[in-house]
Amino acid sequence: MSAGPVVARGVLGRLPGVALTAVAVVVASVVASLVPGVGVVTAAVALGVVVGNVAGCRGAVAAGLAWVSKALLRAGVVLLGLQLAVGQVLGLGVATVGVVVAAVVVTFSGTVLLGRVLGVSRGLSVLMAAGFSICGASAIAAVEGVVEREDEEVATSVAMVTVFGSLSMLLVPLLGGVWGLGPEMIGRIAGGSVHEVAQVVAAASPAGAGAVAVAVVVKLGRVVLLAPMVAVMGLARRGGGGGRRTPVLPLFVVGFLAAMALRSAGSVPPVVLDAASQGATWLLAAAMFALGTSVRVGGLLRTGRNALLLGACSTVLVTSVIVVGMLTLT
Repeated sequence: MSAGPVVARGVLGRLPGVALTAVAVVVASVVASLVPGVGVVTAAVALGVVVGNVAGCRGAVAAGLAWVSKALLRAGVVLLGLQLAVGQVLGLGVATVGVVVAAVVVTFSGTVLLGRVLGVSRGLSVLMAAGFSICGASAIAAVEGVVEREDEEVATSVAMVTVFGSLSMLLVPLLGGVWGLGPEMIGRIAGGSVHEVAQVVAAASPAGAGAVAVAVVVKLGRVVLLAPMVAVMGLARRGGGGGRRTPVLPLFVVGFLAAMALRSAGSVPPVVLDAASQGATWLLAAAMFALGTSVRVGGLLRTGRNALLLGACSTVLVTSVIVVGMLTLT
């Protein structure tokens, strides 16, 4: 049998799941536009959990959802690289960059260690560590391919990032007001401690446009560390014998770096950057919806208490390092 009909059947077999995902992303976009502080990715993973538990997602849609959760997730991470210009990050100054790096390293390693103490599986601990230390769902999407984990753990980690990122989003403006901080400092703390980009913007917005601009650049400083983290994790996994065939840098992370280099060189027109930013959001939302359908509420409830405690500890950790560092060194 020739390859053509086999490929055609494979593509056709994915269509129901892809169509379901497309509808879900549209619904998630509507929800995000109606609910302040809720991003499309957050709404999509929540919708996936509901659909997966109420309707089930086996049979005709399973193949398409499996493809979406892998291929579109990686494509979204590549497009994320076009949002990063290294020059913007370096413009923050050595002290600020140093605080950001320290917060990422301390939060990641601390979350993994706390996960071990709390009895949280290593896969879930590492995914949460990446999401809480770097950039929420995008970081989880990038590292899930280089760590031993279950699909349910990916969606659970996104849920934890959503819950505690939303709490941080409310806490940062409150702390800024109580401590009498200026707009720039509020922006630095928001960008360094809040998890999702949309949540960072919401946290800094009460302090004005200047705070938002600073917050986004500081946040991008965390995102720049995504590729090095994936590389380190890839090396650790190979060295531990758990994934000797896994490349140190997966191809999609190489694409992320290439996209970041293009943006840093200033060779990408603004209209393309805007389209890429929106495209990355939609692709990641699609992938997270697909992963959300694999979550079973019963299993989430069994592991939820320890995962919630780990999320709380991780949030306190990243916020403490950023607040102390920004207030004393910048």
